[in-house]
Amino acid sequence: MDYKEKYNSWCQNPLFDEETKKELFSIKDDEEEIKDRFYKDLEFGTGGLRGIIGNGTNRMNQYTVTKATQGLANYIIEKGKQEKGVAISYDSRNMSKEFSEQTALCLNANGIKTYVFESLRPVPELSFAVRKLGCTAGIMITASHNPPKYNGYKVYWDDGAQIVSPVDKEVIEKVNEITDFAMVKTMDKQEAIQSGLYHQIGSEIDDAYMQELKKQCLNPEVIKEVEKDISIVYTPLHGTGNMPVTRILKELGFTNVYVVPEQEKPDGNFPTVDYPNPEDAKAFKLALELAKKVNADVVLATDPDADRLGVYAKDSKTGEYMPFTGNMSGMLIAEYLLSQRSKKGILPTNGAFIKTIVSTNMADAIAKEYGMKLIEVLTGFKYIGEKIREFEQTKEYEYQFGFEESYGCLVGTHARDKDGIAAVMILCEATAFYKKQGLTLWDQMINLYEKYGYYKEGISSITMEGASGAEKIKEIMDNLRQNPPTEFGKYKVLEIKDYKLSEAKNLQTGETSEITLPTSNVLYYELENNSWCCARPSGTEPKIKFYMGIKATSMEEANKELEELKQAVLEVVK
Repeated sequence: MDYKEKYNSWCQNPLFDEETKKELFSIKDDEEEIKDRFYKDLEFGTGGLRGIIGNGTNRMNQYTVTKATQGLANYIIEKGKQEKGVAISYDSRNMSKEFSEQTALCLNANGIKTYVFESLRPVPELSFAVRKLGCTAGIMITASHNPPKYNGYKVYWDDGAQIVSPVDKEVIEKVNEITDFAMVKTMDKQEAIQSGLYHQIGSEIDDAYMQELKKQCLNPEVIKEVEKDISIVYTPLHGTGNMPVTRILKELGFTNVYVVPEQEKPDGNFPTVDYPNPEDAKAFKLALELAKKVNADVVLATDPDADRLGVYAKDSKTGEYMPFTGNMSGMLIAEYLLSQRSKKGILPTNGAFIKTIVSTNMADAIAKEYGMKLIEVLTGFKYIGEKIREFEQTKEYEYQFGFEESYGCLVGTHARDKDGIAAVMILCEATAFYKKQGLTLWDQMINLYEKYGYYKEGISSITMEGASGAEKIKEIMDNLRQNPPTEFGKYKVLEIKDYKLSEAKNLQTGETSEITLPTSNVLYYELENNSWCCARPSGTEPKIKFYMGIKATSMEEANKELEELKQAVLEVVK
């Protein structure tokens, strides 16, 4: 069935409600829009669904969401785990609450218990709830930091981490078996409640989550000593972070916490930002204005599902607020955690520090400094969660910290996904700790550069929408494989790692070796002078990303070298 036939079917099939048909009829003369909505099915990938909200097979709507849920339900039943139930949460995005209800009722109609949060909650609390309640799975309705027109659906397994192999592939198979929307089950909500299938959860999970966060606090006495001198500005960017962040900071003793009033309330249209991404400097505009008024020590922003954290802090020399990349804030947290645990004698000899393959190499230096095992995983925090589960089973290592460059990290093991709430907590504690020494977080970051070297990383992205864009991204990756570059500007390529072919090739010796990580459409180039670059199509957005990093002896040199490498990479892939 081609896209036009699918469109006509949706317009005529009594399975689809009148509101859906009305929306689709309104685009009857827009051939490109019809094609984009129906040229393919919204793909249930290894992380779940993510797409533009609207009607059609290539959109996020009640039909595509419950179709995916029916496949997941069939998988859970096949495994005999329906009695353990599924925890469900959602963020502030448009249609998130509706999708969470429709998801729950589809599971209930299949005889699977659900535990649905009474109102929006962040990703890390959903991850925590899965394990706390002993569920077989969890579902988070969110599109993370994507623009307002998007929503998504992330699936977690019983360890609280997003599904990984082989579960992800097995679930995908079951979802793909749902070839007709008529195969999808649902039921009345009141009936589900009366049948003991639909359960509402809330404050009891909040309280338990807060207790777990506070266990990660290393220097509570320092907070009490200096908290009156510390001013914190925070923005949830219209998302889920406000209540848990303000609560944990209050319970730790911070009193001068200022929430950006224009961005305090949840709003799926994200009216004050282009898109709600703490990686975007423009998202900090209102927070920085407030910071200057209250003379804030640190400025923090979480994305809508509160798994990512963006940071600004004062440079004491200039008085200016300076931005931190995800690599920088990750290294600041890592150094604080490991140095303090070492000082207190609670750093294990078999500790593990985990990073993704596109994250800063400063992590390697910090891990070496504290005698930690440095472990690399593929991009995606689910692989860090997978390692935590592995450590629990084998006892080979004890998890100490994990992060990825895209502003996500996990302090503790209470959750198995990025935890922006815990990151806020530990950075505010670090702010107090360094304030007592007369340092800002930025001053401490400069200290790390002086200690380990000026590591600098960047990303260049090319966005390509629609069917033609997807084909162009494929062409770029194919060309890089078929015509492997031997240099990027002045940097010679020393080794190429092809994670799709699971092969690493040393260009100096010609020797090849096997890569033992799961296969992924990623090409990594190790370059001269501690430099590197990497090509990777995004798994959640219509773009191809080029990551890169260098090491220099000063900030000025680092900025110059990185800009040169960026230009060289884009020249090669033109």
